[in-house]
Amino acid sequence: MEKHRHLADYIKNHPENIGKVVDFDAETDRLFQLDLTAANKELTTGLINDTDLFNSWVIDKLAANKCRYGVGGYLEHRTIYAFSSHFDTEDEPRRLHLGVDIWGGAGTPVYAPLDGIVHSHQDNNHIGDYGPTIILQHNLDGLILYSLYGHLNRESLLALSVGMPVVRNQQIARFGEIEENGNWPPHLHFQLMFDIEGRRGDYPGVCKFSEMEKWQQNIPDPGLILQFPKAVNID
Repeated sequence: MEKHRHLADYIKNHPENIGKVVDFDAETDRLFQLDLTAANKELTTGLINDTDLFNSWVIDKLAANKCRYGVGGYLEHRTIYAFSSHFDTEDEPRRLHLGVDIWGGAGTPVYAPLDGIVHSHQDNNHIGDYGPTIILQHNLDGLILYSLYGHLNRESLLALSVGMPVVRNQQIARFGEIEENGNWPPHLHFQLMFDIEGRRGDYPGVCKFSEMEKWQQNIPDPGLILQFPKAVNID
């Protein structure tokens, strides 16, 4: 877990180097944690199989609680992936979420929270997949860290090139519409990885629950970077 300690120490010792992923004012903005597990009985099969209905459910939750974003997901064992064969395997289906989702309106700006370069990008254009995706590479005092941004709009990919430098708080993308983001209600999938394992423009964001410990070694909690306050519905 040496890399996990290195990352935590870097964030603690260099708070000035940590920027935002989305616009958020802790003084005025509120967050609502969306429970996407089997414990949430509102998530009927009919709701998760109808993206427009699912999107209305998210919008209503945020409006009713006066929240700017919905958040959640790191190591959450979710039921919602049953709607797409993208998450099926021959034995155990993939249901454990490895990033943090930030739910908000299509067109919401996305920013690079750290200095770095564009590692890769591509449109993972499959039902249930990321849709347009960007991966950045960062060097934190010798620790190589990758950050992934999924469910973007296609326009976000047009001005990018591999190796292009990015700086902290630079806008790099926007949330995509349902029709372009893998058929999801508009949101951002934000994920961190120590080892990209030779992949380009893609990296698993959902794994088998039985393999949680293995994946957790390579994928730290994105909350370390986001530094969001508690959601209004969490004690």
